[in-house]
Amino acid sequence: MYEGRRVCVVVPAFNEERLIERTLCSMPDLLDRIYVVDDGSSDRTAGLAISMAEVDERIQLIAHDRNMGVGAAIASGYRAALAGGMDVAVVMAGDDQMDPAAMTSLLDPIVGGRADYSKGNRLFSREYWQGMSRWRFIGNAMLTLLTKISSGYWDLMDPQNGYTAISQRALESIDLDSLYPGYGYCNDLLVKLNVYGFQAVDVVIPARYGGEKSKIKYRRYIPKVSLLLLCDFFWRLKVKYICMDFHPLVLFYILGVVLVPLGILVAIYSLYYKFVLGGSLFIRGVLSFLILILGMQSLLFAMLFDMQDNNREER
Repeated sequence: MYEGRRVCVVVPAFNEERLIERTLCSMPDLLDRIYVVDDGSSDRTAGLAISMAEVDERIQLIAHDRNMGVGAAIASGYRAALAGGMDVAVVMAGDDQMDPAAMTSLLDPIVGGRADYSKGNRLFSREYWQGMSRWRFIGNAMLTLLTKISSGYWDLMDPQNGYTAISQRALESIDLDSLYPGYGYCNDLLVKLNVYGFQAVDVVIPARYGGEKSKIKYRRYIPKVSLLLLCDFFWRLKVKYICMDFHPLVLFYILGVVLVPLGILVAIYSLYYKFVLGGSLFIRGVLSFLILILGMQSLLFAMLFDMQDNNREER
């Protein structure tokens, strides 16, 4: 136990025979349960986990018949944590990338009552994200901005960081069956936590890269998660600011989403009218500029109201 709380760790693993033993051997004594979720591995991952369970009785294997995705694996671990009466569930990947010594830093905000969800942040400074490839950093930065807008957690960074801890109260409130099954699960989870009013905090944890090999294909991953975040954004506005409690920021968002593309289209037509048809640019150009400015102002006002509303919830 940790500070009187029962703590477990969920270890999603897919073809991690090289590193799963090292990961499990590094688990701290404070853990009550270690749920290893073998997500349909074709190597010896499951067998090694079973062997480790003979040495460490805290280890429990959860096996998927087929590969369902890291989000689905974590959801299975979360269900086991709820069934086992765990107060806090930590997530650590099975590739030994996450430092177990930092686990208490994730647990402290939750056991101290300051948050229901804590997550690692590798982007605090260059020193902390050294070892991350340039493309990985750029992709992470892009998804950080999109996740801020989609989730409403404007002060959080590094949403792709899978080293997290979540309270039993939050797990009981979220529909785990609706959690995104792929690598975008961490972004999707943040949106759901915000809708239900849970506090989420960043914990500065340096990146640790070694013998693991990322399974993420960024060319497909970034567009797919960006679309997920767009859908999550509109879902959050509908549920949180229309169904649960109406807020005028929805109107500003709608106005901005309509006027910005309209202003761009009018500007394009104005240029076509000027240089192809030989007409006057002034009136149409001014009109497109005014529409675009009004749309941008509406979006900025909507974001400002969103930030203020989330700051009010934190207080």
